[in-house]
Amino acid sequence: MRILPAPGPARLLVAAQLGSSVGDGAYYVTSALYFTAVVGLSPAQIGLGLTLAWAVGSLAGVPLGALADRRGPRGTAVLLALATAAAVGAFLFARSYPAFVLSAVAYATAQCGLAAARQALLAALVDPAERTGVLARLQATANGGLAVGAALGGLALQAGTRGAYLAVFAFDAAAFLLCAGLLLRLPAPAAVRAAGAPVLRAGLLRDRPYAVLTLLNAVLLLRMPLLSLALPLWIVRRTDAPGWLVSGLFVLNTVAVTLFQVRTARAVTGPDSAVRAVRSSGWIMLAACLVYAATAAALPGPVAGAVLVAGAVLHVIGEMRHSAGSWQLSFDLAPADRMGQYQGFFGTGLAVARTLGPLLLTSLLIVWGIPGWILLGAVFAAASWAVGPVARWAARTRPAAVPATVAADVPEPVPAAA
Repeated sequence: MRILPAPGPARLLVAAQLGSSVGDGAYYVTSALYFTAVVGLSPAQIGLGLTLAWAVGSLAGVPLGALADRRGPRGTAVLLALATAAAVGAFLFARSYPAFVLSAVAYATAQCGLAAARQALLAALVDPAERTGVLARLQATANGGLAVGAALGGLALQAGTRGAYLAVFAFDAAAFLLCAGLLLRLPAPAAVRAAGAPVLRAGLLRDRPYAVLTLLNAVLLLRMPLLSLALPLWIVRRTDAPGWLVSGLFVLNTVAVTLFQVRTARAVTGPDSAVRAVRSSGWIMLAACLVYAATAAALPGPVAGAVLVAGAVLHVIGEMRHSAGSWQLSFDLAPADRMGQYQGFFGTGLAVARTLGPLLLTSLLIVWGIPGWILLGAVFAAASWAVGPVARWAARTRPAAVPATVAADVPEPVPAAA
């Protein structure tokens, strides 16, 4: 499978994604231990600070995306990549809780804005028919980069010294400087909105179909804290499966997305196929939840482990189907002259899932057990089904920008594998 696209803007976008993902992978596996073991912060302080940071960042993504529309997405993306590098560099000098929070807010704000600006840049430089395929390559590259970065961060964890941790922050900052340099090599598309136009017109706030679509996407994105937090707790506390399976399932997910996300996205070429992909992802996630729930039935360790692997395979297939469909819809249903602003708004769904998901899922699954899994699966299925009517509603409000037909309510066969 070829992950890199043909030479051109798409390849530079993928290369920039790879650079920043490797740096972030190293940062993610070391930052919490650095701030607890070296700076002396408590886990509760770190959790509260990061929650605040990502809440601010998600709100900032919309105006920063609008800035990309007004000033041009390439220049905005380059500046935000440099701002991210500076924010990571600020962690090198954070010796108190206020300094940590300020640095974290700057980091999350720059990251959210950069994501919106890069989406607008992709929309401006890549043909609409190729966007989902390029986004699939970006996702596969991001997962591969995170895995490489996590391995590099593991070297710092093994050393366990202050200098090793600081080297990771410096490496992540350098990675974003590289990202900025690669983005600067891209063509500079013209700004699509006049400089004097308002940044937050009422149109976005009153665009109820797109807002509902963003909310449904946030619900479907609960699969992320499900994999990273709720499922590990479930394995350790409610099953007899071996503890090492926690990391094994994470590796399985990462490798599968790296290898098969591009292939999965090939079937998504427009609004109709996007809705079908999202709808099938919900049914697949329902099946995954039912399989996970079965491990509560006092199964022997090896059997529970095999069942969990089966659930994780369904999980990652559902994840890849949802990702491909949601990317396509987020572009197709956004006005061409406000792509950055709309992509920033759509990206808030991820922040909502990351912020509310941990408490919601641990309460639902660890406390309720099997009924919680069934309810969660039903929520995934219902939210994915609702995407179809909402997408058609949105299409009717912008007939000049979106094809007239959007996914009839015809079920699509579940794919055998990605």
